[in-house]
Amino acid sequence: MSSKLDIYTTKRRGRVSNFLFTSACFVATITCILALLVLIWNIILEGQNWLSWEFLQHYPSRYPHKAGIKAALWGSIWLIGLTALFSVPLGVGAAVYLEEYSARTRWRKLIQLNIANLAGVPSIVYGILGLALFVRTLSFERSVLSGALTLTLVVLPIVILASQEALRAVPDSIRRSAYALGATRWQTVWYQVLPASLPGIMTGVILSLSRALGEAAPLIVVGAMAYVPFVPEKLSDEFTALPILIFDWTQRPQEEFLHVAAAGILVLLILLVSMNAVAVFVRHTYGKKIRW
Repeated sequence: MSSKLDIYTTKRRGRVSNFLFTSACFVATITCILALLVLIWNIILEGQNWLSWEFLQHYPSRYPHKAGIKAALWGSIWLIGLTALFSVPLGVGAAVYLEEYSARTRWRKLIQLNIANLAGVPSIVYGILGLALFVRTLSFERSVLSGALTLTLVVLPIVILASQEALRAVPDSIRRSAYALGATRWQTVWYQVLPASLPGIMTGVILSLSRALGEAAPLIVVGAMAYVPFVPEKLSDEFTALPILIFDWTQRPQEEFLHVAAAGILVLLILLVSMNAVAVFVRHTYGKKIRW
């Protein structure tokens, strides 16, 4: 009788602990969501009246009513495009080699550990590396190429890890079936494994580029300027980006620049939400085409 009572008491305590923990997690989640919604609503109220087509077409100015984000918007587009061009082939290629070709040795474990550690390094550290390597050693100066290569260093470990997870999610039965039909390892990877892992890879890539779009610290270290009265036309041109321009506006003494900065934040949020929506759409669309 005593043992049954002890079991009942233990189960009851477990249910109470589980309820309390679940409730605490729920309250924390709701608190974070509400705080985020309040911040977004405040930004909308501050910047909605300043967001216009002229705002997208004007260059930065010392006068709030003439300030625009054309140079920063196109600079961010240049940066994201070049970052994708550099990081996607390198990241996906490294993931394919580590998962499909390399032997399970201590050297591979060491590389995998370093990649995981690099994914958690603060972005400003990559900015210092980009300043030393690309700006000074390779003499790329404060160009859009230096900024894109620095952002490539920021997102490359994330792209590799996301691609590896997508490759691991592909069942081994697909590989064994391809080998049984006489396919080589390259044919198996190219025609079977990569198409099956494409939704996960593309989702990780787009989310990584979304992070790069919002980075300001590494670009400031590399030497990106806040005031650039032109759109970059070649890789050696100087540049600015939306996060840098927004940061500069928030430091201005005029109160109107706070509204201009809020309008810039709205544009940046629209770009980020659009990229995340593309990631969701890609995963949903390509996921339906694949049947394991």
